[in-house]
Amino acid sequence: MSLRLRLLLTLAPLFILGLAAADFGTYAALQSSLLQGIDQQLVSIQPGVQNVLQNAGEFGGSGGPPGGDHNQEYAFPAGTYGEIVDSSGHSIGGDFFGASVYASSASPVVPTGITGDAGEELTLSGTGTYHSYRVYVTSMGDGSVVVTAIPQDGVNGTLSTLLLFEIAISSGIMIIVLVVTWLLVRRGMRPLERMGATARSIAASGLGRRVAPSNERTEVGRLGIALNTMLGQIERAFAERDVTEQKLRHFVSDASHELRTPLTSMRGYAELLQRNPDMTRDDVLLAVRRIEDETRRMGVLVDDLLLLARLDQGRPLDRAPVDLTAMVNDAVSDARAADPGRSVVAQITAPIAVMGDDLRLRQAVANLVRNALVHTPAGSPVEVALRVENGYADIDVIDHGPGVPEAQRERIFERFHRADPTRSRDQGGSGLGLSIATAVVAAHGGRISVTDTQGGGATFRIALPASTSSVTDV
Repeated sequence: MSLRLRLLLTLAPLFILGLAAADFGTYAALQSSLLQGIDQQLVSIQPGVQNVLQNAGEFGGSGGPPGGDHNQEYAFPAGTYGEIVDSSGHSIGGDFFGASVYASSASPVVPTGITGDAGEELTLSGTGTYHSYRVYVTSMGDGSVVVTAIPQDGVNGTLSTLLLFEIAISSGIMIIVLVVTWLLVRRGMRPLERMGATARSIAASGLGRRVAPSNERTEVGRLGIALNTMLGQIERAFAERDVTEQKLRHFVSDASHELRTPLTSMRGYAELLQRNPDMTRDDVLLAVRRIEDETRRMGVLVDDLLLLARLDQGRPLDRAPVDLTAMVNDAVSDARAADPGRSVVAQITAPIAVMGDDLRLRQAVANLVRNALVHTPAGSPVEVALRVENGYADIDVIDHGPGVPEAQRERIFERFHRADPTRSRDQGGSGLGLSIATAVVAAHGGRISVTDTQGGGATFRIALPASTSSVTDV
């Protein structure tokens, strides 16, 4: 069953019940009001009826209005009837009041031996012209009672007319409301139908489309906003997945290439030893040394890959106070030892210590310094600066080489990326140094960036979170 039909089947009975309750309430209120008016008339004319009946010269009906002109004196309503019933329940006498029905044979059907309590209002059927009467019974004090009756056919006619009007009007209103409700529900469901059609189209053709309407004014519009937001997130997730898969394919390809090179070299030297058992001792030692070098190189590459994998998995690092001043001085000393002919100096404004993994941070700084030594001309100076700025401990590795092109500044931190593809792997490394530095710094909540050095060159900056207490005398 459709939602449109369920809504109609839910709303229609509720509306019909409400309309019926309103009609019933109107009918009951009017009936009560009209009967109350008759009852008030009965109470007002009862003394006159009793007086006329008591003073009549003869009971049992005179064929004319008792008391002569008392109809005008008391202004009895047309069709008024009065009767006296004694204590034994027998009628002593009764007659008609009201000149317009003087000759009428209409009268209420008074039960034989009526013994109702004095002051009681009753509704009795009638004979002749009138079909029903409203009756008021009062006591005369000697055990007999006076029955005063007024026809209520006018009231019944009014109520019958009201009932017919209510049935006709309510039926018309019900039909109109049901039709309008059906049209409004159908119109209200159209946006949902369009959303369904768009969703089917998206499932068939792609995530680029969006549903409408999408605004804050209606519930359907807010649903559209939610669906569009969800579709946007799904689209971004798929795009990120595609990018990640592409990067993973590149990474696997590059890693395979990097590992294949030393393996090929090792296999070549091993086959050389196997095929030439008569090689000289010097040649054998050379082959063994080359196999050992390639093994060591492959071990370093595997260690770097394992470190990146651990950092990607978010494995916790050691957390202890790290003396950045000593770290910078050690990195400068190591660079001087590796390249004695180059000027490498430390620029430290104040002793600084941060919380982190000393070994990994040393590796990150060492990778940046080695990158500066490898990618700059021999003899060009390198500075390593340490300072606190904007709540961060900044370590700047400043070189004065060719710098990093603008187009390469984002990609140089990718794994296995080389700005100069023709550079030898023995000189340029495997392309994981900057990736490892980036991952280590990110694991410490910091960031790494590269900018131009004033006068030419590149400045690599490691920014680690630091508090005011990090600047201490270490």
